[in-house]
Amino acid sequence: MIEVLVTLMIISLALLGTAGLQAYAMRLTQGGQFRTQAVFLVADLVERMEANKSGAVVGAYVVANITGIDFLAASNAPSTACATAPCIDTALATYDLSQWQHALAAALPQSSWSVVQTVAGDPSTYTITASWVDRRTDTTMAAGDANSQFGSNAAGTGEKFSYTATRTLSNN
Repeated sequence: MIEVLVTLMIISLALLGTAGLQAYAMRLTQGGQFRTQAVFLVADLVERMEANKSGAVVGAYVVANITGIDFLAASNAPSTACATAPCIDTALATYDLSQWQHALAAALPQSSWSVVQTVAGDPSTYTITASWVDRRTDTTMAAGDANSQFGSNAAGTGEKFSYTATRTLSNN
């Protein structure tokens, strides 16, 4: 009789350990997904800049550190939908940044980003950084964010990650 209870206790502990490992693996998988999204999104902006080299060379893509929807809140929203109408280089850059920021905010939790022109002129070099907060140790969400994986971490145990790419563009 005691052997059965001991066996049940050992099996219960093994199942709890397995459940804990599964939960940890899921958090790591989500972190990997965020890193992959960051790489794809930064590559997307680089491709947009390459398609609009004349705008990139004059610094039209330069934006200071932006969090959330600050870029659009700063009255930088494009006046024309460049997807359907012709745009000048600077308007296309604003449109590209607007579209890119929406994609970044939707894909990465608590995202922030910056586009810095480290070398001005032709050719010009840009450094693009996308940052996000990944919750590794706590799944408690702030009030109002109970159903959102993109909310803030109430316990403050999230870890900030970033992906940075540097690209040189020439108008030639």
